[in-house]
Amino acid sequence: MEGSVSTTVARYIDRAYDLLSSLSTAEALSWAAAVCEVVRAGVLVPLLKVAVVLCLTMSVMLVIEKLSMAVVALYVKVFRRTPEKIYKWAPLSQDLELGSLSHPMVLVQIPMFNEREVYQISIGAVCKLAWPHDRLIIQVLDDSTDLSIRELVQEECQKWSNKGRRIHYISRDNRNGYKAGALKEAMDLDYVQKCDYVAIFDADHEPPPDFLLRTIPFLMHNPDIALVQSRWKFVNANECIMTRIQEMSLNYHFKMEQQSGSSTMAFFGFNGTAGVWRIQAINEAEGWKERTTVEDMDLAVRATLQGWKFVYLGDLKVKSELPSSYKAYRYQQHRWACGPANLFKKMTIDIIMAKKVSLLKKLFLLYNFFFARRIISHNVTFFFYCIVIPFSSFFPEVIIPKWGVFYIPTVITILNSIGTPRSLHLIIIWIFFENVMSLHRCKAVFIGLFEAGRVNEWVVTEKLGKTLKTKQVSAAAKRSPSKFWQRFLFLELGMAVVLLMCACYNFFYRSNQYFVFIVPLSLSFFLMGFGFVGTHIPAAK
Repeated sequence: MEGSVSTTVARYIDRAYDLLSSLSTAEALSWAAAVCEVVRAGVLVPLLKVAVVLCLTMSVMLVIEKLSMAVVALYVKVFRRTPEKIYKWAPLSQDLELGSLSHPMVLVQIPMFNEREVYQISIGAVCKLAWPHDRLIIQVLDDSTDLSIRELVQEECQKWSNKGRRIHYISRDNRNGYKAGALKEAMDLDYVQKCDYVAIFDADHEPPPDFLLRTIPFLMHNPDIALVQSRWKFVNANECIMTRIQEMSLNYHFKMEQQSGSSTMAFFGFNGTAGVWRIQAINEAEGWKERTTVEDMDLAVRATLQGWKFVYLGDLKVKSELPSSYKAYRYQQHRWACGPANLFKKMTIDIIMAKKVSLLKKLFLLYNFFFARRIISHNVTFFFYCIVIPFSSFFPEVIIPKWGVFYIPTVITILNSIGTPRSLHLIIIWIFFENVMSLHRCKAVFIGLFEAGRVNEWVVTEKLGKTLKTKQVSAAAKRSPSKFWQRFLFLELGMAVVLLMCACYNFFYRSNQYFVFIVPLSLSFFLMGFGFVGTHIPAAK
């Protein structure tokens, strides 16, 4: 049977080859053109029209989501609906009889990995917190693989221990579970049972001295609150254009997403740092899990499914550092886009079957929190603005309404920029930078959904810490062009060439003038592909 099929296929191939061989060059070209026209009219045009409809639908869903968050944030700001007005809050009283016992036991965890430049920042800030020293236990969770860095961190811990701080240096001989694994193991230690709350700070985060005094009362006076999250303040926002753009995006995240989630559903995604948890809530949610690279969001979703509430304090700011090299930023964004998509896949059934939350909150989690913000937003940005609009230049039959090409993107851009008024003049740069980054975020979303190769990749975001003050790194890099070829990013460069072809065709053969958008978009891919973005750190010799 197999032999007869093979024989038949071979016979058809031979006939096709004989037919093509018998045609003249002109006839062959004419035949190829006819085939291309059939494929174009029967496949490509309908496919692109369907893509336009899908992208327009996703754009409408996204703009509605962003407008709803903006309305909530505006309401909170105009009517001053601060957490202190919504929840019970009172400063901790100074009881002379009880003394320090009037303060609950608090655990502070500082996870780190090879943080040579910043380890002193968080350790020093935590040890200076305004809290009775005998009611504060500090854990430095050091997974560093560089032994010299381990020694430096140990010395820093010993220095503060000599000053009377209860600080524990904890290291592992493996990185199982990465950050989640370190936090999970640290929570199992005996003395942790004495603590009621746990605050977590990444190595580059510097909490103000009154951090615990402003957050802990929410947890003490409101037994249904599990998490109090503060806002990040970026110490290196002015380092380069890339950090200014990141500041715009993250300010939107805090001022819109976190604020609206806290004010409406008492839920938002934990940022992994600069927050305080009720240990009871962590335990009820089954603790830290190592199944995704967004262990913070994973814990937050599981805790809210147990009926716990979250509070966001927008006026409490913790200093932190933005990645200032494009390579570090790409790794960070891959993790931030891939992890939520993977978590969405893993938790959909759990959310649907949860018994302690309302149907409205389930819909909020599935649609608003996951689908609209972490699936649709990345897909529509890349496919619509980097694929569909540019490629429509080759197909005059495909018409994209002006409201989809211009009005909706304008509204989205304005909403994303109002959180950082000082950077409004950079809005055009922000648009094209975000479009380039959407390539990596969209790719990461599909890796997360299909659990492909890099789904569990965890690359610690590189930090510069003290070197930011001296400008040594960026200055040295600018004087060191010998390894320029190492900056080449061929995925970005490939997109740049394709977009440039679309722009040229649009300029010469179409009248819709999409090239006005496509040309600078192509240039953006070229600039980032050649490495002309961010601070470049020369390799150590």
